Amino acid sequence: MGTLTRLAILDDYQGVALSMGPWSRLPATLQVDVFRDTLKDREALVQRLLPFDAILGIRERTPLPAELIERLPNLKLLMTTGERNLSFNVAAAKARGITVCGTPSAGAPTVDITWGLILNLLRDIPAQQEALRAGRWQTSVGTAVGGLTLGVVGLGKLGSRVAAVGKAFGMQVIAWSQNLTAEKAAAVGAELVSKEELFARADVVTLHVVLSDRSRGIVGAADLARMKPGAIIVNTSRGPLIDQPALVAALQEGRVRAGLDVYDEEPLPTSHPLLSCPNTMLTPHLGYVSTQNYTAYFHGAVEAIEAYLAGSPIRELAS
Repeated sequence: MGTLTRLAILDDYQGVALSMGPWSRLPATLQVDVFRDTLKDREALVQRLLPFDAILGIRERTPLPAELIERLPNLKLLMTTGERNLSFNVAAAKARGITVCGTPSAGAPTVDITWGLILNLLRDIPAQQEALRAGRWQTSVGTAVGGLTLGVVGLGKLGSRVAAVGKAFGMQVIAWSQNLTAEKAAAVGAELVSKEELFARADVVTLHVVLSDRSRGIVGAADLARMKPGAIIVNTSRGPLIDQPALVAALQEGRVRAGLDVYDEEPLPTSHPLLSCPNTMLTPHLGYVSTQNYTAYFHGAVEAIEAYLAGSPIRELAS
C-alpha cells in the first residue's frame, strides 16, 4: 500500500481540474493544491513543488527534466494527462523510485482545431464576423475547400483523420513523411509524394508528426519558399517543427498564410513576433482542450492515485 499527503495539479489555465474529476473519491488526508500559472523560473518551480509527493502535469505545459526531478526528494507519484509526455524524463524519475503514470484521453480533438484553422483562413471567417459587427457586409471573397490540394506531413492517427476529412470535402490529398509508404498513403486515400513536391503542390499543408531531434525544424525556409503564393501552412502538433524565424519572415512578406495552435514557447509571450504577423489564425494550444478529453484526463488521474494507494499502479509510462 502506498501513501500520499499532498498533490499538486499544475498549469490548470482554465481553473476546471477540480470540477471535471471525481476528486471526492480520494482520502480526505490527501491535500490537493491547484496552480493556474506556469512558472518558467527553475528555482521558483523547485520551491513550489518541493513539499509535494504527488504531481499531475497537464500535457507538456511544465517540463520535468532530470535536473528538476533530482531536486524533488519527496516526490513519489508523477502523473501526466494523456498516455505519454516527452517533456517528462521518465527514466530519471524511475531511477529515483518514482512511479510515473499516464491517463486515458478521448477521441482526437486536435483534428477539430486543425480544420477550424483551415476553414477560418480559407473563408476569412474571423474578419467577416468583425466586419459584420461593425456594420459592413461581405468585405472579401473566400476560397472553397473542394478541389484544393491538401498536403499532410505525417499520416499517423491524427494525420489520417485530417486526410479523411479533406477527402470528404472533395480535396486531393497528398502526403509525405520520412517513413511513409505508398501503400499506407493509399490506404487513407492519399498519394505519396516527395517533401519538395508536397510543399510545391499543396494549397494547404498540415503537420502531424511527433517532435524529436530528427523532426525539429523539419519545415525550413526552403520548404516555405516552395509553397504557392498565399498557400496555408497549419501546425497543431508542436511549434519547433517549423523554423520560427523563417515562418515569421514568410508571413511578414505576405508569401504564405498560417494557422497555428502551437509555438516554440508556451504560453506565447505578448512580445512574440507571430502575434503581429498578417495572414494568420492563432489559437492558444487548444488541440487537446475539450470537455471530453479533460474529463478523461482527470478521471484517469483519480484512478491512478487510487491504484497507487492500493499498491497496484496503473498506466505506468515506459522509460
